Amino acid sequence: MTAPSNGDGRDGFPAAVLWDMDGTLVDSEKLWDVALYEAADWLGGGLTEAQRAALVGSNMDSTARFLLGTAEREPEPEAVAEVGDWIRTRTFGLFSDELPWRPGAQEALAAIRDAGVPSALVTSTERGLTEQALNTIGRQYFDVTVCGDEVGGQNKPHPRPYLLAAELLGVHAGHCVAVEDSPPGASSAEAAGCVVLVVPNDVAVDAGPRRVFRHSLVGVDASVLAGLAESCAVQAME
Repeated sequence: MTAPSNGDGRDGFPAAVLWDMDGTLVDSEKLWDVALYEAADWLGGGLTEAQRAALVGSNMDSTARFLLGTAEREPEPEAVAEVGDWIRTRTFGLFSDELPWRPGAQEALAAIRDAGVPSALVTSTERGLTEQALNTIGRQYFDVTVCGDEVGGQNKPHPRPYLLAAELLGVHAGHCVAVEDSPPGASSAEAAGCVVLVVPNDVAVDAGPRRVFRHSLVGVDASVLAGLAESCAVQAME
């Protein structure tokens, strides 16, 4: 059971840990690869590796518009909806199998839970697909979940997803650590005021004043995150 949060992390731990999903906790970006490349072919266009990389962390409507553009088709609302539905259906099937964990991710989630630190899942993936993914990841790790279709169109890199997660947990975003793998996600969390633990996966992420980098989540627990947050605060004052 999660211990009640004091909202500011005064116990030395972060007030909460806010986790991205795709590419951070599970290696699902590889499954998105399948769906997006197939969708591009279905539209009669194509998708280069650079174009695919640009879509990491993107929400469904933005992705659909991008794919329509690569196929030189107008992004009319009906077309955006049709492409989005195609991708949802294909990805839902891919997500029905067990998702592969990123190194150390499951152990890190369990360590944060055991320490009594609240957690939120903050993902650009829509609710239906997120619920499918949670069949593998485990709902027990998260006190709240915020999905890409629940932020009024203010998706990452907008700060709204992380601000909403902190609000739902009853904590201040500036006292939280967010865990991310992509440029839009890191920008979103940083703009919300979080310290951001960046574990790059498929794409490089630039350095930032509130960003700390690790190669993996192996060995990450509440004490490690507290240390990272403290280190980041000291750097900001220098």
